[in-house]
Amino acid sequence: MDNFFKRLSLTGIAVVLSTTAYAADLPAPVIEHTPIVPAVGGLYLRGDIGYKIYSDPSGSFDDYGNAGMLRFERESMDNAWMIGVGVGYQFNDYFRSDITLDYETPAGAKGYAVCGGCTGGYSEEGTDIDVWTVMVNAYVDLGTWNRITPYVGAGVGAAYVQTDNTYSINPGTGTTDYAGTHGDWNFAWALMAGAEYSVTENWSLDAGYRYKDLGKAQTVKLADTASPNSRVEWDDLTAHEFRLGARYTFNTMAAPAYPQGPIMSNF
Repeated sequence: MDNFFKRLSLTGIAVVLSTTAYAADLPAPVIEHTPIVPAVGGLYLRGDIGYKIYSDPSGSFDDYGNAGMLRFERESMDNAWMIGVGVGYQFNDYFRSDITLDYETPAGAKGYAVCGGCTGGYSEEGTDIDVWTVMVNAYVDLGTWNRITPYVGAGVGAAYVQTDNTYSINPGTGTTDYAGTHGDWNFAWALMAGAEYSVTENWSLDAGYRYKDLGKAQTVKLADTASPNSRVEWDDLTAHEFRLGARYTFNTMAAPAYPQGPIMSNF
């Protein structure tokens, strides 16, 4: 029996030694490491300031029941400042979308109407117009070079256009003031282009241009006229906006430029 166990032990030792020698001749195993690539983009917040240059609107006086619509001449509109905030999402390297809320300071609209009974033949018509806009916007980022990402985009939404301080000056006959304010919701749309500069992985600056169509503005009804529904309308409210903003994107990191190599292991 002792001889049997001795032979069994010697056999086991021989097997272990031969296995160890064979394993020493094999190449070291390679454990592949698959890098985790963070998702590009995420939720972001934005804030903007800008300067709005209005195109000349089309003004008219709607004298319902009498002379009908009286078109103004030599219309003009002051420029205005704007401020806006928004929230959006960066879906991938090339597409993002946001919802923005903008407010612009009052801008004076002015025009001249033919006036048969006043000195000089024209009356001066004017009002102050301020606007709130809510827009849903979509952008296509065109690629990134040296941290600069140019983009184009478009937006649709609604504009609340309000008028105040409406007046009519008839030289030689006096001034008529329209008491009160009036506001309307209009369909609004915009086209935009610009560039973003990435300051850090989360913070970026945005400089852009936006063309906006805000619909029309209506004043309060003229209370002291024989036509109780008479009011002034300012159509074709379009503007060129030049905007500068900042954006903060949550949970975003730049993906590694190259995947890491395999980890060598002798185990």
